[in-house]
Parts: sequence; C-alpha cells; structure tokens
Amino acid sequence: MNPQVLSWVQDIARLTEPDAVVWCDGSQEEFDRLTSQMVQAGTLIRLNEDLRPGSFLARSTTTDVARVESRTFIASQEERDAGPTNNWREPTALREELDEAFAGSMRGRTMYVVPFSMGPVGGPISQLGVQVTDSPYAVVSMRIMTHMGAEALAAITPGTAWVPAVHSVGFPLVDDRGVARDDVHWPCNDLKYVAHFPETREIWSYGSGYGGNALLGKKCFALRIASAMAREEGWLAEHMLLIKVTDPQQRQFHLAAAFPSACGKTNLAMLRPTVPGWTVETIGDDIAWMRPDADGRLRAINPEAGFFGVAPGTGWSTNPTAMEMLRENVIFTNVALTDDGDVWWEGMTDEVPEHLVDWRGRDWTPASGTPAAHPNARFTVSASQCPSLADDADDPAGVVVDAVLFGGRRRTNVPLVLQAEDWRAGVFLGASISSEQTAAAEGTVGELRHDPFAMLPFAGYDMADYFGHWLGMGERLAQTPAVFGVNWFRRGDDGRFLWPGFGENSRVVEWICRRVAGSVDAVRTPVGLVPAPGDLDVTGLDVPAEDLAELFAIDPAAWTAELDELETYFARFGDTLPAPISQRLHQLRTDLTAAN
Repeated sequence: MNPQVLSWVQDIARLTEPDAVVWCDGSQEEFDRLTSQMVQAGTLIRLNEDLRPGSFLARSTTTDVARVESRTFIASQEERDAGPTNNWREPTALREELDEAFAGSMRGRTMYVVPFSMGPVGGPISQLGVQVTDSPYAVVSMRIMTHMGAEALAAITPGTAWVPAVHSVGFPLVDDRGVARDDVHWPCNDLKYVAHFPETREIWSYGSGYGGNALLGKKCFALRIASAMAREEGWLAEHMLLIKVTDPQQRQFHLAAAFPSACGKTNLAMLRPTVPGWTVETIGDDIAWMRPDADGRLRAINPEAGFFGVAPGTGWSTNPTAMEMLRENVIFTNVALTDDGDVWWEGMTDEVPEHLVDWRGRDWTPASGTPAAHPNARFTVSASQCPSLADDADDPAGVVVDAVLFGGRRRTNVPLVLQAEDWRAGVFLGASISSEQTAAAEGTVGELRHDPFAMLPFAGYDMADYFGHWLGMGERLAQTPAVFGVNWFRRGDDGRFLWPGFGENSRVVEWICRRVAGSVDAVRTPVGLVPAPGDLDVTGLDVPAEDLAELFAIDPAAWTAELDELETYFARFGDTLPAPISQRLHQLRTDLTAAN
C-alpha cells in the first residue's frame, strides 16, 4: 500500500470523524451489499426484477437535482488563473471554510475509500484517483462510471501521481455534543461546495449527493482538474463524445463532438444511421481525453467506464440503442415509478401511463400539470451494456481523431453544418458556441448563454488561456483534425424544427466523413464551408426545398449582430484573449460586409 494514500485517508478520517472506514474493492459482492443497505434505508427502490433486472430507482431531495455552478470554485493560487468565467476563491481562506464544514461531517456514518482509474488501469492516457465519501450511492455509481477497485489501488504505488478527492453529503448523524438524529432517505446539506485546487490536484465536495457534485471522477476530475493538467502537459481534456463511423467502403473515421449537456450528445453517441451502408459505433458519450501521439496525430480515449445520461427525451423512437442499454443493471435517479415497479419518463414512450409515482414520490396522472420525471433525471449504466459499443472503445492507446464537431441548441443563424477553413477558424468556432440553457445546471431553461467548447462550467483555468492552449495544439500536431459546427435545432418562423434530427443526423455525419476523406466539395460562405448543392444526401427525406435552404441561410445582418454580441462577450477576457480570436472576429466582419 502507498503510505501517502494511507496517511491522507487517516487525515481525512480525523477531520470528518466517521464511525468506520471501508476500503472499496469494486467487487459485485460489495455492490450487492451496498445496494441492499440502501434499499433498507429508503435511498434506493429495487425495481421489478422481471421488467428491469438488477436495477434501482433513487429519488433525491428537490434541492439537490443538478450541478451547483454557483457553488463550484476554482481555488488557483492567482485569481487571474481562474479567469472571469470561473468562481475563484483564495485557496487558504477556502481551505479554512472547508475544514470547518467537513469537521465531524461523517459522524455516525461510514467513510468509504474509493480508488479509481479514469481510463483503463495503466493506460498511457489514463489517470488515477482516490475518492473518500460517506455516500454509498456515490460508491456504487463510481463503480459503474470508473475503473474502480482493487486493481486501481494496486496501481497507485509509491511515487505514482494520483488525485485526492474528498466528498461528504454534510449530514452527520451525531452532532458535536454527541446528540444523535435519524437518517433520511437522501441526506444532503443546504450549504454546498464543489472546490478544485488546480496546483495541488485536489477536489473537495460538500453538501450534495447528486451527479457530478458527488461522482468526483466525472466533471471534477475528468474535466476541471484534468484540463489544468492537460494545459501543463500538452494534451486536451474535453467535454466531448467519441464515435467510430464506418462507410460502405469500410473506411473508418473517429469523430469527437462537443455539445452542452442535454443537447443531443447521447443521441449522436449512439446514432443509428438511416443512410444505407454506414454504421456508427460508440466510444464515449460525454468526455474525451486527447493526446498527440509519436506521429503527431491526436489520439483520444473515453476516460469513463459508464454513461450518466439524461433520461427525459431518451426513448424508443429517438434513441433505441440507449433504451436497449437500459434494460437491466441500471441506477435511475429522479425518474417516475410505474404501478408495476418499472420506470418511466417524458419521451420514453409515445403513450403516457395513466398513473405513476413521480420523482418526488407523489401520485401522478397526465392531468397533474407537472413533469413525472425531473427534467435532469438520470440513468447510470455500464458502457459494457451499450449495444453499439466499438471494439476499440477501451483501447488504452486511444483512437486517432479525424474530425472535431461543435454544436448546441440554436433556433436561428447557425447552419445545419459548416466546416472551419483551418485550425484557427475551428478554434474560433469552438470559442463562439452559444446554446439554449438546459436543466442540467442552475439557470433559466431556454435562455441563450455562451458556452465555449461546451466547457463553460468545466474548464479548470482561465478560458482565454484555454483558447490559447487549443491554438497551440494546432502547432504541436503534424496533422490536425478537421473542425465542423453542427446545429440540429434550427427552427422556422413558425417555431417548428427544420431538420428531423435523430437518425437523420447520419446524413450530416456522412457529409463530414466524406469531407475528411476528400471525396466531396464544399461552398465557401462568410462563416465557413457548407455542402455544395446536392452533396448532402436527403434522398427519401421529407424536407421541403425552402426548409433545406433556410437550414444553410446566412443572414449578414443577423450574423453581424451575433458578432457584436460575441465581441462584447470576448471583451470580458481583456488582454488575455489570444490575438487569433480577435483577428478571426475582424475577418468575419469583413467577409459579412462584402457578402451584404
């Protein structure tokens, strides 16, 4: 055992004062024991074994349903390193607050020690971590989402780098006077912290038992801390899905795509093409770590071992692959319970059940006027259950990335697909993403917000420096991936979607891959390259010609207004904004003026 790990665990135990410390081995026996304990405690509901074998439902409190971005902190030594888009806290002061919050926070509870690897244990792109937590829900979820257990612990030998992560729900069962209180089905605290110390690679999370606030290998490690590591070490930690696309000639393409949460990432990750002869296989649905290889190509892995997906909107008509994946061995959170002990959520089926128990535990009917499942309800499931999982999904060396896609929910302006003319234009494309707010985080749903590279809540350092790091990667690579922007969500003046989406998005993917292969031309517009007339295959698709034209329409006046807004946004970065971003903005203005 690594003495450094043992000493750290002992230090945290002295601070939090648990009744017991348990080192997790990641075994099935351990999983079964913890889930049984949670069923007895009311944290989990065991679902009907005939309908949903090995599966459970958890219901959180109404105050613990999403990421807490307002209480997520980057405690870099210098405020400038956090940048204007992060909540910075001075490290020493924040540590004092955390010490006070965590003092005795695990009294009456068990502290679980969860060793884990992001990526296959021992892989050249993988990283190791240890999370301590008083939440058995977090333990079983980390078993699904990471390579967790004895093998990971054995890999953390003396001198091996690892990320320490501390988590407590902040609901001790004994106070500092020794007075006990009863537990609740979903313990949490109104006071919340999700704190990151980039220089020391530490994560401290307090008060929440939900999602990325509690599963510290996910957004906290795999993005916020890893992005800071990547900047120093010359690689990329990104909020991106990974897919393998094979064309009728058996040529393979690997695509990485960045979308804000709940903007169709899982649908693309598990796409079933409608274009004959094309296949799409899944490597990852949320996070990609990408490093230059010895030949100067960008290689990527999915560092996660499972999927933590948004349930509402995932259904048999929209994502049958995901629905097949969810047949068994799933932890559902904040979905509705059917009368026969199964689960349901909005969009799961075309028919709505006549009666459910909603995510709050209340009787529900279609006349209730409230959602049966919370809009950010989730499923947690092993990637091994995904029917479309690629055979190289767990290759430690990763796959070569041929193209990078950026997208979001945009009703207007942004075309269905466009290609950046070069790497710098591609970085600008990623930097300029804005999207309608979803229920995955705090905020007003539907409101347009800037989300550069879909990393606004996840970059562990100054976003302007992050842009610069991406620009610099172009100089490190002998062969840069092609960069594209996509927008499945453009609407007409009457509010209807102009593009059918879902499986038909494979037509866009086909064009992207043909561009990568150099087998199809494109037309230059002021904002990028778009398909030449007839090159986007719409055979058999019921999309009127006027809708297709609108999907690619570039309104110079509307785009000029968009650039005005972008310029205001970029101005918040001051003189740290890389010059190529400003230069690209100026070039777009010039091209739009000429087009007008």
